[in-house]
Amino acid sequence: MSVVVGLRRALSESVSGLPRAFWWLWASTLVNRLGAFVATFMALYLTIDRGYSASYAGLVAALHGLGGVVSSVGAGVMADRLGRRPTLLVAQVSTALSVALLGFVRDPVAIAAVAFLVGMASNASRPAVQAMMADIVRPEDRIRAFSLNYWAINLGFAVSSAAAGFIAEYSYLAGFLIEAGMTLVCAVLVFVKLPESRPAEPEERGVAGAGAGAAAVSLWSVLRDGRYMSVVGLSFLVAVIFQQGYLGLPVAMGEAGFTPADFGMAIAVNGVLIVVLQIPVTRFIEHRDPRLLLVVSSLLAGYGFGLTAFAGSVGVFALTVCVWTLAEIVNAPTQTGLVVRLSPVHGRGRYQGVYTMSWAVASLVAPLMSGFVIDHWGSEWLWGICAVVGTVAAAGYGALMRGLGDETYVTATGEVPGPAAKAADDGRVGAQ
Repeated sequence: MSVVVGLRRALSESVSGLPRAFWWLWASTLVNRLGAFVATFMALYLTIDRGYSASYAGLVAALHGLGGVVSSVGAGVMADRLGRRPTLLVAQVSTALSVALLGFVRDPVAIAAVAFLVGMASNASRPAVQAMMADIVRPEDRIRAFSLNYWAINLGFAVSSAAAGFIAEYSYLAGFLIEAGMTLVCAVLVFVKLPESRPAEPEERGVAGAGAGAAAVSLWSVLRDGRYMSVVGLSFLVAVIFQQGYLGLPVAMGEAGFTPADFGMAIAVNGVLIVVLQIPVTRFIEHRDPRLLLVVSSLLAGYGFGLTAFAGSVGVFALTVCVWTLAEIVNAPTQTGLVVRLSPVHGRGRYQGVYTMSWAVASLVAPLMSGFVIDHWGSEWLWGICAVVGTVAAAGYGALMRGLGDETYVTATGEVPGPAAKAADDGRVGAQ
C-alpha cells in the first residue's frame, strides 16, 4: 500500500503546477503520435505493397528527411514572425493533406515528391511546439514539461507502432488516412484550445533593461551565436548515435543471422523503458547540474552502442538497448532545456528551428554513415565509432558549459546578467 501511495504522490508531483495550455499542447502531441504510420511503415509499404526496390525506398526515406531539413529553419522563422499558433495550424493541416495524398499516388516520381512534402510539413511543427512550450511554462518547470512531452511522443509511438502493424495487414491506405485524420484532430485542438503564446515585443512590455535591439533576432544572429551553434553541433553528434538504433542495429543484427522478430524484441525495450522510466528519472534529474547530465548521457549513448560489438544474443542486444535508452531519457529533456536557456525570448522559433535541423541532418547522415562503415569495415567498426563520437560529445559538453551557471542567461549577442533576464522571463510567464 505504501508503494502505491508513493507512486501516486510521485506522479502527482510530476504533473502538478503546469499550465492548462501545456496540457492541451501535450494532448495534441499524444494524438499526433498515436496516429503515426508513414514514418514507421514507409519502407514496407514501398517494397512489399508497391513492389519497389530497397534502393528506391531508401531514396524516398532520404527525401522525407531532406524535407525536414528544409522546413526546420523556415518553420522557426514563421514561429517568430507569424506566431506559434498559425505555424502549428499550417504545419498540421499541410501534414494531413500531404499524408492523405501519399496514400493515393502511384507514380514513383510523384511518390518521391509527395514524401518530400510530408517530411517538410511534419517537421515544421516541431520548432513551434518547442517554442510555445518554452513560452507557457515557467523556467523552473521546463525540464519536467519537456520530459512529459517526450514521454507522450514515445507512448504514442509505442501504441501506434503496434496498431499500425495490424492496420497494414488490412490496408496501407487505411493507415495513411487514419494518420491524416488524427493530424487534423491535432489542428482542431490547436485552433480551439491554444491561444497564441509568442511574447510581446520588449518595447510594448516596457521591460527594464530590454532595448529595441533585444527583439532584433535574425537567422544570421543564430548562426553567429558561437556557443549556441556549438550546442547544435554536439546535438548533431548525439543524434547520429541514437539514429543507429533504427539504422545500423537492424542491419548488423540481420547480418549476424538474427530475424526481424529478434530485432523487434530488442528495440521494443527502448519504448517500454521510456514509458516506464521517463517520469521518475526526470524527477531525479530535474534540479541537477545539466552539464553533468549531458556529459554522462553522451558517454552512455556512445558506449551503450559500443557494447553492441560484443552482443551475441537477443538478450545482450536488449541489454545494450537499455544502456543507450537511459542516455536518451536523460539527454532529451536536458538538451531541450539547454536550447531554451540559450535562446533569447524573441528568437525562440529561429533557435528551435536550427536545433531541430541538427536532428533532421542527422537522419540523413546516419544511414549513409552506417551503410558505408558496415559495408567496408564491418559493424564492429560502427559501434567503435559510436563510442568515440559519444566521448567527443561528452568532452564538448563539459568544455562548453564550464562557467554557464544558473545565474546567467545567454542571448544571441552574448551573456547578460541573470537576475534581470530571469525576472523578465518570469514576468512574461506570469502574464500568460
